[in-house]
Amino acid sequence: MATITETETRKPEVGTDQYIAFETSVDYKTSDYKYASYLPHYVPGKQPPLEEFQHVDVGLRADPEKKALLNAPGASFDEITPAIGTEVRGLQLSSLTSQQRDELALLAAERGVLVFKDQDFPDIGKDKQREFGAHFGPLHIHQMGGQVKNYPELLPVYRDFTAGAVDQEIKNSVSSIKWHSDMSYEINGMGTTIFFSLSTPKSGGDTLYSSTTAAYENLSEDYRKRLHGLYATHSGFDQAKVSEHKDRYIRDPIETVHPVVRTHPVTKKNSLYVNRLYTRRIQGYKEEESANLLNFLYDHIEHGQDWHIRVHWTPGTVVIYDNRVTQHSALRDFNVKEGETRRHMLRITPQAERPFFDPEAEKDR
Repeated sequence: MATITETETRKPEVGTDQYIAFETSVDYKTSDYKYASYLPHYVPGKQPPLEEFQHVDVGLRADPEKKALLNAPGASFDEITPAIGTEVRGLQLSSLTSQQRDELALLAAERGVLVFKDQDFPDIGKDKQREFGAHFGPLHIHQMGGQVKNYPELLPVYRDFTAGAVDQEIKNSVSSIKWHSDMSYEINGMGTTIFFSLSTPKSGGDTLYSSTTAAYENLSEDYRKRLHGLYATHSGFDQAKVSEHKDRYIRDPIETVHPVVRTHPVTKKNSLYVNRLYTRRIQGYKEEESANLLNFLYDHIEHGQDWHIRVHWTPGTVVIYDNRVTQHSALRDFNVKEGETRRHMLRITPQAERPFFDPEAEKDR
């Protein structure tokens, strides 16, 4: 088991001159696009698999009352719904102190999703963006999602008429929804995650978020107990199989077993940790038994509007979400005009602890 410090990141083992740009519909050689340096690239060649590491969450050292963050001059914090989501105005993420960042991690763990408005964060530069994300944990480098040139920890989520025109994971679905927690098949799960828009369509392209903590808590006590101690396989193989660009993979796909109910190390709350995109089977159950239970949990998480919000992306919107207690889905509902329309987002994804279940956690709260 490796030990990684909070600011360490995993960098490519090949030279930066080997970056290859994704093919796009928009001609960025002739267009004057402010965020052209954030377009997706990849580096040919394979890297070794990620190793498990011990993670100590920065939220554990935060003031439980979050006074430095919540009492910041001019800042306002407004709940979007009781179960999930807080909208924040009058506070720049780029100006937060280390103490405020710790309290930010705690608030994200409690509320699931924080929506920051009117931010300068997209324009502070790649070094500062990477440093901000690394405060919360070692930064994940996606095995196939592309990366910003010379900044592999910055993940561009880009779609236009050519790039990502067909999503192989949903091409035979009746809608564009695919609920998931990011890369739940990794050994160390994702933690306090930063996501923001660089360029989006005038309408459409929103992101849906749901609270898996609220979904868990709305189950009956007996049903929750039934789930305690169960484990499920999470797999990256299907994602790898449907990819049209297998040459972009930097690591081989893996499968990992995680608890169906996981405990947050800071809040001590339990949440459901299964998702339709990556979870495959309950350990020790027969196929039909596993499918029956998982399909109920998927439907419960995805259809419970009591614990859902929808984020509409506007310039300067930055979302901080805790991948351990939420799921999300992009909406591909926007019309794409060749050579013109794009949805260009950026994600910074710190990893956290390996998911665990603490049977005493609920008793201690």
